[in-house]
Amino acid sequence: MLKDSYLVGLIGSGIGPSLSPALHEREAARQGLRCLYRLLDLDTIGVPPEAVGELLRAARLLGFDGLNITHPCKRLVVEHLDALDPRAEALGAVNTVVFDGGRAVGHNTDVTGFATAFARGLPDAPLERVVQLGAGGAGAAVAHATLTLGAGRVTVVDALPERADGLAASLNRSFGPGRAAAAAPDRLPELLAAADGGGGLVHATPTGMAAHPGLPLPAGLLHPGLWVAEVVYRPLETELLLAARAAGCATLDGGGMAAFQAADAFRLFTGREPDSARMLADLTELTGGAVGAPQ
Repeated sequence: MLKDSYLVGLIGSGIGPSLSPALHEREAARQGLRCLYRLLDLDTIGVPPEAVGELLRAARLLGFDGLNITHPCKRLVVEHLDALDPRAEALGAVNTVVFDGGRAVGHNTDVTGFATAFARGLPDAPLERVVQLGAGGAGAAVAHATLTLGAGRVTVVDALPERADGLAASLNRSFGPGRAAAAAPDRLPELLAAADGGGGLVHATPTGMAAHPGLPLPAGLLHPGLWVAEVVYRPLETELLLAARAAGCATLDGGGMAAFQAADAFRLFTGREPDSARMLADLTELTGGAVGAPQ
């Protein structure tokens, strides 16, 4: 049943700079709704990521309508849910939970958010050979999105070999043998060299976030034959994007993915159709940058 007031929130670590509250509350106000969006920051509360189940139960008891889930809880939250939509089940990662009739149902809007942002921001980017850094919850979503967009092959690189292996195996089950592979970080030089002119780099680790500054790989590995797509959006201009542009790469920031996944989550929370273009404009205004535009 549609309502006119909603209480939602975000569980994650280091989420103080998140723009999700503003995005949801602005869109709700435009539709004549009241939306209170609260941040449940693990660092502020002082609990480990494994406490996500307790936070989920507390939110349900307090009358929340739903929650967004971000790093490092997208996989950890799965075991605490009553049901998963097919996409979230295939990914094994959840970024949106809806409390529906006493049940906590997990969804994943990162896939559609990234796919929409990439198609809009890098429409002519070659996708024969894609290298992806990161095989966590966000990594699973963007790898699925990249293959859905028509990537020939995605090679997943992660500091945890078993995590990269698991994601590659899952991708091959979903998209067919040979569409994905796993590799160790020490193979990045040869992988990025091989992608020259026919692919690019997707970055899906927390490195570059306000709470995790730095570069996820040596800047010297970047070259003009690559495009670089980022999932981090706070800050919008990550060190990786700055280094990539300095190297002559076409780039895509993480703002578009943030806006489009938020729009999809708003639809799940409220049952109403969001104005995704307006939400993207909100993010552009809030960050003071040209969000999601190719550079």
